[in-house]
Amino acid sequence: METLPGAMAAHWKWVLVTLLACQGLLIASTYDEEEDVPEEWLLLHVVQGQIGAGNYSYLRLNHEGKIVLQINSLKGDADLYVSDRTLHPSFDDYELQSVTCGQDVVHVPEHFHRPVGIGIYGHPSHLESEFVMKVYYDKTVAQYPLDAGSYKSEDMEITMKQLHATEEESQDEESVFWTILITILKIIAEILF
Repeated sequence: METLPGAMAAHWKWVLVTLLACQGLLIASTYDEEEDVPEEWLLLHVVQGQIGAGNYSYLRLNHEGKIVLQINSLKGDADLYVSDRTLHPSFDDYELQSVTCGQDVVHVPEHFHRPVGIGIYGHPSHLESEFVMKVYYDKTVAQYPLDAGSYKSEDMEITMKQLHATEEESQDEESVFWTILITILKIIAEILF
């Protein structure tokens, strides 16, 4: 009769390991949504937050150039309002918006005056909305007139250094994530086996 409890314990260990591995894969696939993003987009920031029903959370965008704001509602429904005329855009006062029930994306043109106001609105259909917003720099080549006064090499060098630094930071963050995930899975495997 001792084999029955041992067999049940082994079965439950296997179930637990399988569930934890599935959860790890789910976390990794959620984190690795970069596959759907064009390679011309450079990730600058990731903002996570919560917003109550009918409330706004405001952010300020200072980056120059073409910027793409992509917000995913993890729970509830967060909507996105953008303006270069006010730092507190709303559903009554905005230039750009995205108000879907799923992923919301807004392309901020480079001609918008900085700082750009970003309003994240918690739709009243849910008591609370959780979201992740990713801010991308769109590196597609812009067509500039060949005017000597419109090009400053110092400004271009500073911008390129900032872009390279941001790219390295995002690679470091991804590396840290995978290191933590693998370490957690190793610890779980050691505990169970």
